[in-house]
Amino acid sequence: MSPKTGRPIKGMSKRDKSLQLRMSGEELALLDECAKRLQASRTDVVNKGIQLVKEELDKK
Repeated sequence: MSPKTGRPIKGMSKRDKSLQLRMSGEELALLDECAKRLQASRTDVVNKGIQLVKEELDKK
């Protein structure tokens, strides 16, 4: 049997979906600044933002 190949799963679920979006230079700079200050990837920052919005909506 051959060994498993590919990237290891990060977190609890497999990241097999893709999202592409367009941003202005200012928006991208903000995203990069947040990622740098949090020492996280852009993807992690976007996911954190989604979680924050979801929490805010659940409060209402």
